[in-house]
Amino acid sequence: MSGPKGDWDVVLRPRLTPIFACVSAFVLATAGIVVGFLLNLRYTGAIIQPADQVAVATLGVIIAAAILLLALPRVRVGPAGIAVRNVVLERLVPWNEVVDVSFPEGSRWARVDIADHEYIPVLAIQSVDGERAIEAMDTLRSLMAKYRPDLSRG
Repeated sequence: MSGPKGDWDVVLRPRLTPIFACVSAFVLATAGIVVGFLLNLRYTGAIIQPADQVAVATLGVIIAAAILLLALPRVRVGPAGIAVRNVVLERLVPWNEVVDVSFPEGSRWARVDIADHEYIPVLAIQSVDGERAIEAMDTLRSLMAKYRPDLSRG
């Protein structure tokens, strides 16, 4: 399958976390800029320089940018394996290394189980997304059955 998704059968992303991250980032950036502007409005005894005002505004924007990283998680599934990007870095787990995909009870997100009882968290499938997370896990499990038929779920 080629096209905008490349050689991936499906690309999954969280729904609520990116919305929360964008709203929070906007609020923080706006607050930093407004506070930076208002710092010098009234004399309080502290000496506020223009550089201080710029620094406060810049700090608000930097923190907002860091929060926006929470909007990046995704998981891509295709013939090559499962590619998991949680915040910044993406890791491709080839099918021959995948032992299972699971969503343990009480967990906040899914995981790709690999050898030696290790796993990779999948922040793109989160419990807060409810029914959408269930559908994503069903999709992930069906693709695992397609690419790893040797791991039947007895």
